[in-house]
Amino acid sequence: MDGSPMTSMAAMRSFRRDPSVTSRHLPKGTVRRILGIARPYRRELTFFLLLVIGSSVIGVITPLLAGGIVNRIAGLEGTAGDIVRIALLIAGLAVVDAGISLGTRWFSARIGEGVIYDLRSKVFAHVQRMPVAFFTRTQTGALVSRLNNDVVGAQQAFTSTLSGVVSNVIGLVLTAGVMLTLSWQITLLSLVLVPLFVLPARRIGRRLQEITRESYELNASMNATMTERFNVAGALLVKLFGRPAVEAEAFSGRAARVRDIGVLSAMYGRTFFTALTLVAALATALVYGLGGYLAFTGSLSPGDVVALALLLSRLYGPLTALANVRVDVMSAMVSFDRVFEVLDLPPMIREIPDAVAVPVDERSIEFDSVSFSYPAASDVSLPSLEEVSLPEHGGPIDVLHDVTFRVAPGQMVALVGHSGAGKSTIANLVPRLYDATGGTVRVGGVDVREATLASLREAIGVVSQDAHLFHDTMRANLLYARPDATDEQVWEALAGARIAELVRSLPEGLDTVVGDRGYRLSGGEKQRLAIARVLLKAPGIVILDEATAHLDSESEAAVQHALDTALAGRTSLVIAHRLSTIRSADQILVVDDGRIVESGTHEELLAGEGRYADLYRTQFADGDRSRAAVG
Repeated sequence: MDGSPMTSMAAMRSFRRDPSVTSRHLPKGTVRRILGIARPYRRELTFFLLLVIGSSVIGVITPLLAGGIVNRIAGLEGTAGDIVRIALLIAGLAVVDAGISLGTRWFSARIGEGVIYDLRSKVFAHVQRMPVAFFTRTQTGALVSRLNNDVVGAQQAFTSTLSGVVSNVIGLVLTAGVMLTLSWQITLLSLVLVPLFVLPARRIGRRLQEITRESYELNASMNATMTERFNVAGALLVKLFGRPAVEAEAFSGRAARVRDIGVLSAMYGRTFFTALTLVAALATALVYGLGGYLAFTGSLSPGDVVALALLLSRLYGPLTALANVRVDVMSAMVSFDRVFEVLDLPPMIREIPDAVAVPVDERSIEFDSVSFSYPAASDVSLPSLEEVSLPEHGGPIDVLHDVTFRVAPGQMVALVGHSGAGKSTIANLVPRLYDATGGTVRVGGVDVREATLASLREAIGVVSQDAHLFHDTMRANLLYARPDATDEQVWEALAGARIAELVRSLPEGLDTVVGDRGYRLSGGEKQRLAIARVLLKAPGIVILDEATAHLDSESEAAVQHALDTALAGRTSLVIAHRLSTIRSADQILVVDDGRIVESGTHEELLAGEGRYADLYRTQFADGDRSRAAVG
């Protein structure tokens, strides 16, 4: 490295970094794991380091050759032909150095982008295996930051940090060694000026760290605000409560502070660069002044003076960069540690080595003395991924107690009860979104903990009360359930869901984009599209989690017709808020406080005058009175 603007900017970035990372205790084995990440790129790393070393050597040789030309021009040695040959050699070295620069950049990009690809792929695949509990606690922005900022920070360990340390150390040793052989007096006097730059630079660096930290926090706050306000739900809330002006003013305040920080940071950066340039200029003046005096007295040749001046420009950059090298290295190490932290969090839902497939022709669901309590935060998430992480007091609280029932193949069993009774928790145990903490859940006669996850998810289709649709076309959302489906099968599923006519009427048809979370569709249309997705998947078991809870009467009727098609001939577990939708169920289970307190058909439970009868009367008393009044 030399005293170029690029060197100065790299040194300034180094001083921006927070020195508190050096006090962080990294887990044992972090370095070994980092070397494991680098192992596939060891050949590229070897060539990369050799090229960096070659560039450093050329950087020292060129000033010496320039000094030789000056000596020959002064008539102290050689001939005019020697001057031409040396000039050609300098030109040749410049061409070689240019080639080395391109080669270094290629290897740097190859290694860096390869590391980013490897880490991102591993983290993404690992996160996909995490249980639902992980996503209910984790802040999405923090998780995305691990995939972006920390992965890139880790990658810099193999490119910017590694090449910087190697080239700076080699360049500094070679440059100082050559300068000492030319004139130890000038070299030592030049080094005396180093503290004049490094000490003020550290003070500027501390201020830069504070500015950078505040800038990151403000940018993160602005990003969070934009993410929340720019999605459909957030935009609706802002408009409905009439606060666009307040929101704009608050955002402008943060943006103004970011602007002011940007100006301040630019001035500190320019001060840093100017200080380095000034000290280098003073040192160069010292070399020319003292060197010129020594050359005049015959103690030093003119060529040596020029060589010393040129070498001096390569001395201050490495010294400045290496002054903060520990922070650079630890910053990269901490980025690796934050990535490893996610990779080391084991998924709670794991497939055992000898897992078996769920039988295709056996579609029963069985709960045998099942109890369940939600896992503790420490078991499913990381405090650093949660926006607010408070210590949890006491142990896990049981939400299901000794739940036992069976759904025979082709039967429809309904779960009813007050909100929070445990209905959705029971349904979530069937596709193994969570594992029971006691007892056994069986699908097709196989304990779900012993079944392959692929066969279990293939056997079960779920329609929730807020079916999620990706911001993509209708076709893409449908094919997510069955990528190899033909257009004929897609339209058959749409017809079964009573939405084919609507899709055909749209100008773009199946290529219509549904919008963020399907907001371009009505609630009923979105639910029917979700039902079509399940029909296309054609599972043997269907779970409906209050699929009509938030719909108006007309939409509910349309969705109910679609559900009748979806449930025909299939085993179904239905969570119902509106009891009118499950009168025909083969069995109705009343859930209260995590227990099944009643079971039977609609008629049996009404006759029993228990909890179900109370729920039914509560829902239909007002309706019956109004109908009687009309009659």
